[in-house]
Amino acid sequence: MLDTENYTPRLKATYAETIRAALKEEFGYKNDMQIPRLDKIVLNIGCGRAAVKDSKKAKSAQADLTLIAGQKALTTVAKNSIAGFRVREGMPMGAKVTLRGDRMYEFLDRLITVAMPRIRDFRGVKPSFDGRGNFATGLKEHIVFPEIDFDKVDEAWGMDIVITTTAETDAEAKSLLKHFNMPFSA
Repeated sequence: MLDTENYTPRLKATYAETIRAALKEEFGYKNDMQIPRLDKIVLNIGCGRAAVKDSKKAKSAQADLTLIAGQKALTTVAKNSIAGFRVREGMPMGAKVTLRGDRMYEFLDRLITVAMPRIRDFRGVKPSFDGRGNFATGLKEHIVFPEIDFDKVDEAWGMDIVITTTAETDAEAKSLLKHFNMPFSA
């Protein structure tokens, strides 16, 4: 039986035991609070034109994202009406979820060790940082996660993943993610 009270996610324990010390030595931080850490991970699925034609598509995306994240996803709605795209204000257009704490570490572990190796012709993720130490990437299909039953999926959605860190620079954030074994392309 799993002891949930004393359970610590694998990557969280690795961060506390080895990654913090390695980053402190690599960048020469004087204070432990300067060491970069993960802040949150935001997952987003946008349904686009499929949601305009069928409002149940956004509900399907929300259910799939809830399965992947292990936390209830929110339905995202259109902010403005766009007549050319037949979008009305308030129309459901996708789903999003923000992960923090243990769920964030569990998701990152599943993303790196399970989902990314299942991507066909995978050669690593492009290191795209925003200049402030935050990393963003996307998946073409959300069905690479083992939680999704391939036979019950009506449509394969693309998925945005944004990893927010407390790092001041992109070099610090890249080093942090490399220590977590993020498979960056050359």
